[in-house]
Amino acid sequence: MAKVQKFSSWLTKWFTLVVVLWAILNFFEPQTSLWAKSYVNYFLSIILFGMGMTLSLEDFKRIIRMPLMVIVGTVAHYLIMPLLAVLLCWIFRLNGMIAVGVILVGCCPSGTSSNVMSFLSKGDVALDVSIGLLSTLCAPFMVPLLMSALASSYVQIPVEKLFLTSVQVVLIPVALGVIVHTIFGNKVGKVTVALPAVSQIAILVIIGVVVAANNSKLFTAQTALLLPVVMLHNICGYTLGYLFSKAMYRIYPKGFRYAQQKAITFEVGMQDSALGATLALQAFAANPIVAIPSTFFSVWHNISGSVLSSWWLRHDAKYGIKAGSENGKIHHETKGVELGAAQA
Repeated sequence: MAKVQKFSSWLTKWFTLVVVLWAILNFFEPQTSLWAKSYVNYFLSIILFGMGMTLSLEDFKRIIRMPLMVIVGTVAHYLIMPLLAVLLCWIFRLNGMIAVGVILVGCCPSGTSSNVMSFLSKGDVALDVSIGLLSTLCAPFMVPLLMSALASSYVQIPVEKLFLTSVQVVLIPVALGVIVHTIFGNKVGKVTVALPAVSQIAILVIIGVVVAANNSKLFTAQTALLLPVVMLHNICGYTLGYLFSKAMYRIYPKGFRYAQQKAITFEVGMQDSALGATLALQAFAANPIVAIPSTFFSVWHNISGSVLSSWWLRHDAKYGIKAGSENGKIHHETKGVELGAAQA
């Protein structure tokens, strides 16, 4: 298991670079991953089963103990990201299946990568995990509902297919994972050390399938606007998530302190793009181009999340802001020290 942990740590450290190299390989050699096109839902189920195995009843109790922050954070996620997607489609005049793909990734629950970014920035990881869990459990209902409301003007939305696929690849695997954890308890710890690597490999397979299925359409005039759209979608998600949490601090300062503001920022701005790609390939099988925005998002939000968490950590260290700070304000005396040092 030590070798598995070492490999997992290495893969986590270099995951973004590995994703880019893997995507390039599949772009030039699409046969590398095309074999897995019919199995992407199973790969995503493996990821979410692994997520379920890391959960205990305590995780669900935590949602009950702090329902306001978890519910508010989840509502913010499902309001901000889908509406941002629609707005960006309108601004950039996207239409057809490309617009559907952008809106689909916007309607997905928050991604598990946000947990890592929240941890690295010294945010409230427990709140982050709780919002991610609740948004994931709501996904089978929220994704079809939001897609029907926001994307039906572009194409007929297969609501039933989206719902059934979401239940199959989200709810059932998570529930089975929780059951396994409940039955075997601490014994699953011997297995869960390998889960990060297994999940990342499964994500690589899904990305490889999307790139391989769209290698002739990936960099065309039709998809040229997707990169700036995806980047803006993610960055605006962070910005609005942060501003929303700051506004909530004014209403309920005890619950939305600095660490919680960081968690909500990442939970709003980062999407479960692997789920978006899987739903696209399953529900819109005749148009795999719908999965391209999710693939671009998967690469970009890992880059932006790493940059933001590193900046936040450096910023807090520079100004002496502690993780338990009430609102992350820079004390005047700290400012004075910094100014004095700069003048000297």
